[in-house]
Amino acid sequence: MLAHNHPAGDPMPSRADRVVTRRIVEIARPLDIKVLDHLIFGSGGWRSFRQLGLM
Repeated sequence: MLAHNHPAGDPMPSRADRVVTRRIVEIARPLDIKVLDHLIFGSGGWRSFRQLGLM
């Protein structure tokens, strides 16, 4: 599980969030580590990569 906050408040994943998450998942796979989700928190709530169909 990955998680971080967006201090500016908007919890929608940025392009950089998507790129970094994809890279972490790629690096974790050969180590037999499964990334279940990536959550982003902001003042506007939270977003889940899995719920958004990004994982």
